Amino acid sequence: MSDPTSAPGVRDEAERWLAAEPDADMRDELRALLDGPDAELAARFSGRLQFGTAGLRAAVGAGPQRMNRLVVRQAAAGLVEHLLRTVPDAAARGVVIGYDARRKSDVFALDTARACAARGVRAMVFSGVVPTPVLAWNITGTGAAAGVMVTASHNPPADNGYKVYLGTGAQIVPPADTEIAACIDEVDPTAVQLAPEDDPLIERLDAALTGDTLVAAYLDAVPRVRFRPELRGRPVAYTALHGVGGATLVAAFERAGLAPPVVVAEQQEPDGTFPTVGFPNPEEPGAIDRLMALAESVGAPIALANDPDADRLGAAIPQPSRGTGTTLWRRLGGDEIGWLLADHILRHTEGDDRLVVTTLVSSSLLGRMAAAHGVRAAETFTGFKWIGHTVLERPGDRFVFGYEQALGYLVTDRPLDKDGITAGVLLAEVAALAEAEGVTLQERLDAIAATFGRHVTAELSIKMAPADAAAAVERLRAEPPAAVGGRAVTETAWFPEAGLLRLQLGDALRLQIRPSGTEPKVKLYGEGLEIDPAPLLDDLAALLG
Repeated sequence: MSDPTSAPGVRDEAERWLAAEPDADMRDELRALLDGPDAELAARFSGRLQFGTAGLRAAVGAGPQRMNRLVVRQAAAGLVEHLLRTVPDAAARGVVIGYDARRKSDVFALDTARACAARGVRAMVFSGVVPTPVLAWNITGTGAAAGVMVTASHNPPADNGYKVYLGTGAQIVPPADTEIAACIDEVDPTAVQLAPEDDPLIERLDAALTGDTLVAAYLDAVPRVRFRPELRGRPVAYTALHGVGGATLVAAFERAGLAPPVVVAEQQEPDGTFPTVGFPNPEEPGAIDRLMALAESVGAPIALANDPDADRLGAAIPQPSRGTGTTLWRRLGGDEIGWLLADHILRHTEGDDRLVVTTLVSSSLLGRMAAAHGVRAAETFTGFKWIGHTVLERPGDRFVFGYEQALGYLVTDRPLDKDGITAGVLLAEVAALAEAEGVTLQERLDAIAATFGRHVTAELSIKMAPADAAAAVERLRAEPPAAVGGRAVTETAWFPEAGLLRLQLGDALRLQIRPSGTEPKVKLYGEGLEIDPAPLLDDLAALLG
């Protein structure tokens, strides 16, 4: 038998994929790979994209190491097999499927529906693009056994992805990811059985914002996140970053009784090529420059940004001009947005059964705020999926807020996943209340710092191949440094489920390091109480070798 990693073995597999590939552009790419050097062909056909708790995510392209219809069909067939094995009424409950505006998202979604129907499983697929929160919210509403969202979220424009939810409306966590991956391993991607597009088991869901639709049902629930509905507020500035959240957010503001946002017009409509932004992530430098310019020009109280699938929320606030006559705008860190939302929610709710949840790499300040309000607080692993999982594990607690510093916020109990639209509505209310009380949002943050101490956070990413990233963190875990930047390491903690190493440098400084779960990099996080941890992250990065 030929070695599958050798040139002949790889070429045989590539020829087999070429014969099965349904898309002309992917066939052309495969032919070019076959005509090119063996190394590139081997890179595409040695192994395949690994399905994990983040599902699948990669550049759109030909071969098992990229996102294409054969890879998606294989993943869909594996998911269906898992559901049929583990959920007794999976066929009748079905799978609800949404997609964004990225390249091939629509056909990936339809192929998923066809793979479901071919196995006798009901498939409910939206007829147009929808934000991820709309898809996630409607999993429990429809009683579906699972949900699939075709999206690469805030990844670079060339990427696409495949996110899976189970019937709880929360993203998958172990062991579901490995169980689904094992089922995917059993599937030949070139021979997945598909039902016809008009199969009666495939139901098209209307994606309209009004009428008797699931999108409208989500919007009808939005006003419930407000605590001060009498505050209309002044118009905020907003950008959808060419994603699919723009129309839904504008409609959500209207339903919630807020002033209509002023939008960055050239970024409002869905466009998977992202023509005005190189990296459509509100965290990236320059990504919201147009938004801040618009906010300054209209005198907005706050600027809001969704990522392309609208499950994340970024924000910027005006700063005092200090006599220059020009208002400066500052992009808020993810923790700062979390503090503003937590302060608002904790001041407007009551009861010692309340629960707030955050992640290991987010600021510790939420725990201090919770203690001051007599509220239960939980810290869980990195990734918003774990926040949803924590809520499910604590049914006796009343969940009121969860966040992770990577711009993920949940301000309601449904869906059990981050929602940048409802969070945007509530943050606009925070801004409206601050203005009504005669304070700025910066002054609100300053007041939080005055009460709990000034928590300073910083992050640093080092590009590194996934295997090298995991190995680098493991080396530090095996031999943790005695000091970083001249400061003694007083305590270390290892969180194997997150692959995260925590270094405590006295009571006022915490450093953490882990390999990214979705990108080829090592991520470092620092938090200091009245101390800027950024220089120490540089020192810690130098220890990676």
